[in-house]
Amino acid sequence: MHTVSGRWKYGLFLCLVTILMWGLLPIALKLLLKQMDPVTVTWYRFLTSAVLVFLFLWFKGNIPDWRKLKGKIGILMLIAILGLGANYVVYLFGVELITPSAAQVLIQAAPMLMLLGSLVVFKEQFSRWQWIGFMTFVVGLILFFNLRFNEIFGSLGSYTWGLIFILIAAVLWAAYALAQKQLLNHYSSNQIMFVIYLACVPLLSPWVEPAQAINLDKFGWFLLIFCCLNTLIAYGAFAEALAHWEASRVSALLAITPLLTMFFMQWLEYLYPNYLESEPTNSLSLVGAALVVFGSILTALAGREKHERKEG
Repeated sequence: MHTVSGRWKYGLFLCLVTILMWGLLPIALKLLLKQMDPVTVTWYRFLTSAVLVFLFLWFKGNIPDWRKLKGKIGILMLIAILGLGANYVVYLFGVELITPSAAQVLIQAAPMLMLLGSLVVFKEQFSRWQWIGFMTFVVGLILFFNLRFNEIFGSLGSYTWGLIFILIAAVLWAAYALAQKQLLNHYSSNQIMFVIYLACVPLLSPWVEPAQAINLDKFGWFLLIFCCLNTLIAYGAFAEALAHWEASRVSALLAITPLLTMFFMQWLEYLYPNYLESEPTNSLSLVGAALVVFGSILTALAGREKHERKEG
């Protein structure tokens, strides 16, 4: 099992960078999807990241050893590639149908599912407080979407499909994260991300329309560049954070991301009314968002305390 370096301050900084990038990402993607389709956007993000990470690794003389990609390591890398690649695309299909705030709140199921997946992969057990945290998380989701109940359960409309896509994306992300954590025993975080980026470019190519970028306006180009760099910075920081800080604490801190997205959406709505639809909220929705965050943090940190007691 992978052992962290213990440089927790550096891990904390990397987590904060990831939170900022992920907090802004669904808003930028929602705006960019008005001019490009989800698969093409994802392809450009992977292509840009693959080129930049390759240049970085080449300069450092740290190109991955491809000979290691066999047996168990090869299977783990395949899971990481398919998991993250499909996550990107499916998440965008969801963002296209629902608001950025709703997408960011629901995608918090991803780190929660990663923790649940550890019950199977690492044969761990949830403590009582972890189960309380998980139930708090579920109740929070229900409360957050209380104004959408009629739309969600009344018919299988676009909003419901958007939620389904985000949930599928969360499952895919959890699979990637669990595989990536174990791959750190054999590759550096940058090497892992490079292999994933590089493999996803040809995988998505049959469904891509690169010429869409030619028709972008200036704001569209800004959004595309931001989303491409966001991919590199956010996932690079996240992968590196796991190398220096415990996964439980990384997951706990990442849980505040939807609050940042909601703040940015409120700010955008204040500056540019009716420019981008925000999620309708009431007191129950706000309480629900808070419970989602609190439940995620409690589940992650309670698991850390249990681990420390076991070691003690």
